[in-house]
Amino acid sequence: MKISHELPMGLLYMDSQINNYSYCLPHLLDRNEEYKNHFLKAKEEGRYVIMDNSLHELGEAYDTKRLLHWVHELEPDEFIVSDVWQNKAHTLRNAKHWNSIKLPKKTTKVAVVQANSYCEAMECYHILKEHLGYQKIAFSYGADWYVDEFPHPNPLVGKMMGRIITISKLYKAKVISDGDRVHLLGCALPQEFGYYADMPFIESIDTSNPVIHGLAGIKYEEYGLLDKLPHKVDKFGGDSDNWEIVLYNVNKFKEFIPKK
Repeated sequence: MKISHELPMGLLYMDSQINNYSYCLPHLLDRNEEYKNHFLKAKEEGRYVIMDNSLHELGEAYDTKRLLHWVHELEPDEFIVSDVWQNKAHTLRNAKHWNSIKLPKKTTKVAVVQANSYCEAMECYHILKEHLGYQKIAFSYGADWYVDEFPHPNPLVGKMMGRIITISKLYKAKVISDGDRVHLLGCALPQEFGYYADMPFIESIDTSNPVIHGLAGIKYEEYGLLDKLPHKVDKFGGDSDNWEIVLYNVNKFKEFIPKK
């Protein structure tokens, strides 16, 4: 699995040192010159770049015109097309729209599964793959309905296990096959990723979890965490004096990733 941990503005210089690829939030390209220059440099240096649509940070996907501008400017290796939180119908409508838009030749379009139940998720994945022809599909981490798949007193455990169960059931049902390409957006708890050892289709993940908790002075336990800070990386600075804890968390995170 390729891993990227999003970094606060002041720590962008560590991107190539701790990440397998660079993960770009497009709304920050318009808001911060340093951030924009970082990704323009990443392009010049030939870094692998996945560009998000900033739904998680903004509550809705970023402005379509600006997304198109930055996709053509940066030519990312992958672009996560606009989706609508927990809304299958609108997400599929957006995916169909983006499917007709011409992007740079090197850019792979990635669609996101959005749903309100397992059955909706199965249908969404099937349509994105079989009818719309998306070569790579992503699953978000925080869907409320995941806890229906794994009820637990700790909702973070429920969401973590709910995504694992959802993907496992889709794989068993052959909706997901070994040759598919799947991206995991974020995490409820970092220890989740050890459960994907026998799923060769999990290609990449992104999460700022080890960085945000490290900068807040929270060190991963041997098992990971059972709680999560609510901060989003685009609005979080943290304490640079805790950089050693960040590095510890990043290295500990790698231990959760299955070795293939």
